[in-house]
Amino acid sequence: MNENNTTKKPRRSPVQNKTTEQAKKNTRQTAPSAVKKSKQPPKEIRRTPVRIIPLGGLNEIGKNMTVFECSNDMFILDCGLAFPDADMPGVDIVIPDFTYVERNADKIRGIVITHGHEDHIGGLAYLLKKVNVPVYATRLTIGLIEGKLKEQGILNQVKLNVVEPRKTVKMGCMAVEFIKVNHSIPDAVGMAIHTPAGVIVHTGDFKVDYSPIDGNIIDLARFGELGSKGVLALMADSTNAEREGCTRSERTVGESFDRLFKKGEGKRIIIATFSSNIHRVQQIINAAVHYGRKVAISGRSMINVINTAMELGYLEVPDGLIIDIDMMSRYENERIVLITTGSQGEPMSALTRMAMNDHRKVNITPMDFIIISATPIPGNEKYVTRVVNELMKSGAEVVYEAMYEVHVSGHACQEELKLMQALTKPKFFIPVHGEYKHLKKHCDLAVQMGMPRENVIIAEIGNVIESDGITMKVVSQVPSGRILVDGLGVGDVGSIVLRDRKHLAQDGLIIIVIGIERAANEVVAGPDIISRGFVYVRESEELFVEAKELLNNTLDNCSYHEMREWNTLKGKLRDALSDYIYQKTKRSPMILPIIMEL
Repeated sequence: MNENNTTKKPRRSPVQNKTTEQAKKNTRQTAPSAVKKSKQPPKEIRRTPVRIIPLGGLNEIGKNMTVFECSNDMFILDCGLAFPDADMPGVDIVIPDFTYVERNADKIRGIVITHGHEDHIGGLAYLLKKVNVPVYATRLTIGLIEGKLKEQGILNQVKLNVVEPRKTVKMGCMAVEFIKVNHSIPDAVGMAIHTPAGVIVHTGDFKVDYSPIDGNIIDLARFGELGSKGVLALMADSTNAEREGCTRSERTVGESFDRLFKKGEGKRIIIATFSSNIHRVQQIINAAVHYGRKVAISGRSMINVINTAMELGYLEVPDGLIIDIDMMSRYENERIVLITTGSQGEPMSALTRMAMNDHRKVNITPMDFIIISATPIPGNEKYVTRVVNELMKSGAEVVYEAMYEVHVSGHACQEELKLMQALTKPKFFIPVHGEYKHLKKHCDLAVQMGMPRENVIIAEIGNVIESDGITMKVVSQVPSGRILVDGLGVGDVGSIVLRDRKHLAQDGLIIIVIGIERAANEVVAGPDIISRGFVYVRESEELFVEAKELLNNTLDNCSYHEMREWNTLKGKLRDALSDYIYQKTKRSPMILPIIMEL
């Protein structure tokens, strides 16, 4: 083949050659960097686990108590009480179950308290009788605790320590920092718990008030600082999680008092509020000074709290303003303001006794102008309504509607809860302080703000929530529940006693009394029937005659052995009378046979 006929490659232009060489050069330069791996984020390190153990305050209102545990160190945050439900007849208060704390008494380094409300300090005296450890709280809270310990006779046995906001208390391998918050009582704080696994923020009961009565605004800056450094978990107050917007400032109540004092001109003004709401009391005092009225106080808890607040400088009261309740008669009605307990319609409170004409020193007349400066706690509405009705029957004018703005909450609403989430930016979230519906709503708010739902824990009392800084989950359960206090008895009223009390309250009692001569094994007296709370005996004579005849027949049909075995005999008498009574009345009273040996 002729070489001249061979196909030749097309000649490239100088521009094409230059472009090709540059591409090769670029390829040679970028090849090494392409081989390099992308930079990996630093690997998270598992740290010494911290355990959070709520013993109260979840799925319920009140009885707030939480244990924090790390290695061999423990401390307790709050120890409150709850008030009994309608199905707890005779019970005075309800406190947490201290079993787990008592078992680990040697590990407890102290107790920290967020504020001085009963649902946070009411169970403290009962706990300190079992576990004597130091208590740390702000000045007013310590003052209120002193009063409770004095009542229980253990004040001199307990070490109480005053801690200022932004100060830190060491608790073994953990440390607790106090952070100022606003609430319906002065000196309330939240807590930043510094642990090896990370920082846990506990808000306590709080709201955001930009114009508080004492001028001390919630320390949002510190919450923000903690959030910028990294917060492992946020535990936040859920009481008002269902309410939209923000909680109004306490100062709005003062403005309402000014209008109402004008409206009540010429009458005696009686104001019922929570004894612990010192800011509310201060505004009442300010209004009394402005309108030239003297102030009297009624109710043991109100007197105790006001005296403590005055001693510690939390109430500013001009000399001579407060008079003894016995001195009221020396002044005209228009010159008196009476501050009293009973805003929740409690049966034994001062306002309730006034309404029922059962108060020894105050009689309600048409010359009284009464302000109930509180919102009924769920379940107390009917008690408050009853008190209002009775006060009105006496001719008094009663202000209790929300339209008068005579009460604002001490708890954060949704926008404030969102603000706390935004400031702290927690990795995990545990809603606290509320019934399940409150906790669930607070959980939904956190998720709306970007919190992964799997990072939210709606816990129950007794749960052991553990975190190593990477994960957080419920790992076990400890003994928990409620202990009922009745008079001086603590824990001696249980489910069986409550069941019997409810049975007695619903259906009454029938007592069967018979006398048996042991030697002859014969009935020599009775059977007699005594009834209490069942039917009116005089109107049911025929029923009891037939019942007595039935019991005689039952005794006649008993064998010699059954007459010797008194427990068996009691059972036969109880069953026979119970069936007869139910057949005749469709009621099931408690039947108590008593056999006396003669």
